[in-house]
Amino acid sequence: MLSSWREMQALNAKELSSWAAREQRLDQRLLARPPAPKAAPRQQQCGSEDGLGEGGSPAGQQQELPTVVIAILARNSEHSLPYWLGALERLDYPKERISIWCATDHNIDNTTEILWEWLTAMEKHYRYIEWKSVEEPSSYPDELGPKHWTDERYEHVMKLKQQALSFARAEGADYLLLTDTDSILTNNQTLTFLISQNKSVIAPMLDSQTYYSNFWCGITPQGYYRRTADYFPTKNRQRMGCFAVPMVYATFLLDLRREGTSELAFHPPHPNYTWPFDDIIVFAYSCQAVGVQIYVCNQERFGYINVPVKSHQTLEDEHINFVHLILEALVDGPPMYPSEHVSLSPKHLGKMGFDEIFLINLVRRPDRRQRMLSSLYELEIDPLVVDAVDGSALNSSDIKILGVDLLPGYYDPFSGRTLTKGEVGCFLSHYYIWKEAKEENKREGGDYTNAEGARGTGHCSDYLGRKQVNSEDEEPVEDVRNLVVAEYSYWTLAYIISQRGAQKLIAAEPLSKMLPVDEFLPIMYDKHPNEDYKQHFANRDLLVYSVHPLLVYPTHYTGDSKWLSDTETSTIWDDDSKKTDWSGSQKTLKGSRSNAGHSFRSTSRDEL
Repeated sequence: MLSSWREMQALNAKELSSWAAREQRLDQRLLARPPAPKAAPRQQQCGSEDGLGEGGSPAGQQQELPTVVIAILARNSEHSLPYWLGALERLDYPKERISIWCATDHNIDNTTEILWEWLTAMEKHYRYIEWKSVEEPSSYPDELGPKHWTDERYEHVMKLKQQALSFARAEGADYLLLTDTDSILTNNQTLTFLISQNKSVIAPMLDSQTYYSNFWCGITPQGYYRRTADYFPTKNRQRMGCFAVPMVYATFLLDLRREGTSELAFHPPHPNYTWPFDDIIVFAYSCQAVGVQIYVCNQERFGYINVPVKSHQTLEDEHINFVHLILEALVDGPPMYPSEHVSLSPKHLGKMGFDEIFLINLVRRPDRRQRMLSSLYELEIDPLVVDAVDGSALNSSDIKILGVDLLPGYYDPFSGRTLTKGEVGCFLSHYYIWKEAKEENKREGGDYTNAEGARGTGHCSDYLGRKQVNSEDEEPVEDVRNLVVAEYSYWTLAYIISQRGAQKLIAAEPLSKMLPVDEFLPIMYDKHPNEDYKQHFANRDLLVYSVHPLLVYPTHYTGDSKWLSDTETSTIWDDDSKKTDWSGSQKTLKGSRSNAGHSFRSTSRDEL
């Protein structure tokens, strides 16, 4: 059934909300097709191999940018679609030169409603919109779950992509951009960049939480993945440029003006096709069969791709993966932002069962505060922000008035320097939270987490993020999954502290014999290797464990371009004139075990 966008808008609200009452298939033309301009010259690209160079326009006449069709294929994309649409809106390319081809089907979430809401708000901005929606059935025959790919599902996706390609050709479009809704183009120059490269088929390399990306560097004669020496240097941007590859997927651009691309197809497969029945492999074969070379470019950070879940996993698993991707983008940038034209499900912020969650932050580091608050918001965590004690603002007299004195004999084991003011400020920030937890215990009792950083089970403290110093495996806690007895560790990235643990730390009177807080804690659970230090603290019976794998990691390490430490780079605690012009000690290096057991392991399979 064909119906116009205006006619669909005339339906009443009750009919719009009753998706089950709709026809099983809608093939709607959205917007009246604009008349083609008379003799309107397209913007030409220079240096192209097929002669599409500059020229052909009357002197002084401005050239129009090429027309682009962007294809949206969405199924069960509620978790990522608002961000995908937000990235689409922000592409720095005239919307009047872009047509949208949109298809959605087999949904069990709100994908259709999100698309409808967005199209309603944005239809007037784009050149033309084609909309296809199928509400029933919500699954394929023999499908084990929404993430299971059957042959029927592969063939359906091939046919949809072929329809998008045929639509773009029929419209006389210059380019077709195919992009999955879990591939977020955070770089708003991506489309312009890809067009400027003058390639028949080209993809922007997308980043993920692992070594997974949207290209292959090698393919076997049977159409399967082949490991090459080029993949990791390309993925890690150790070599940068646009490189010929046998396959790209998830997001790529087709130049429909070029010789050879008129023969490309997603469906039906090439008559000689014997490779696996998969839409991306079918297209790779099609390119190979007609001699069209595929390219991937990694000169910029173009965006992100979600690590796919396995066929037995759920939409919730996929959503969790996508939240991790949002957090990754907050660190590496550009961040992801949802469209302002769609309604988002409300987040339910909470304390995760703790009495309080403290977020320690220096007032003069508002960028870090905002990033942490944004990250915790995505995780639906409601923290109490605590202004850190800024050691750099203290002079040596202030420190003495606070009762701070150095632990006799303490020196940094790597630099040989003594305590810094930054380390004093860091210790005091944690100390005051311990005091708060201790005082709260007099009133009601409970557990606290510190996010600089499951409710405790008799524990005094649990590391959520740290650096394990020694390489030996740690003793697992009996009958408790993913928990080990903590050995000597650095860092106080995030940890849980009980009132009993806070009482023990305060009772040790550490201000008068101070050393860095991440050296103090191992002393208190009697795992510090320096016996001289331990003699100053009589009661070293703190019960400390660690989650395994860790839940919190640093965003940057020593040597990274954006690494910055307010504790390492400071002045000596009792000498305002002696600066520690320090580029990072062994403590701040990425440990050999720092990623051990991470839920997104960088194994040999990640690139698949």
